[in-house]
Amino acid sequence: MRLVVGSIEAEYRRYRLLAEGAMEQLSEEQLSQGSAVGNSIATIVWHISGNLESRFTDFLGSDGEKPWRDRDREFLKRTVSRAELREKWDRGWSVLMGTLADLDDGVLQREVTIRGVPLSVLEALQRSLTHVSYHVGQIVFLAKELRGGRWNYLTIPPGGTAAYNKNPTNEKPPG
Repeated sequence: MRLVVGSIEAEYRRYRLLAEGAMEQLSEEQLSQGSAVGNSIATIVWHISGNLESRFTDFLGSDGEKPWRDRDREFLKRTVSRAELREKWDRGWSVLMGTLADLDDGVLQREVTIRGVPLSVLEALQRSLTHVSYHVGQIVFLAKELRGGRWNYLTIPPGGTAAYNKNPTNEKPPG
């Protein structure tokens, strides 16, 4: 059975689509443009991808913080092409989705480790999903700031609640 794992997988997909919808609205240059107080979208993508690759490579068999990961390097300023950004983004998501496809609810109480700390599979999945959603929020916020008045809303636009409630299409993540 995949009731819980399937629900978590669907939420990952929903957050991935939000980030991609935000990034698609930006120019290639804007993707590498940082804010005065934070990281660029390219930097956040490098971090999310690095995290997903590390956590979900051999998820059930080895510590989620792999010795080959260089987390500090993920946060370096970088200028990348849209194609390079997409390749990095897709690589992390591919590792995640490949691992999730092999999981079912029967493994949720099994123990995994992250940085030597034991967690249940369920705890590790919830922790990762929360981490990804936090950074996707940063991507969306930064993209909205960079787009300004030309921002195309990815969720219910201001003043659009009543119309949306008549036809709520985004209440369940895509399958």
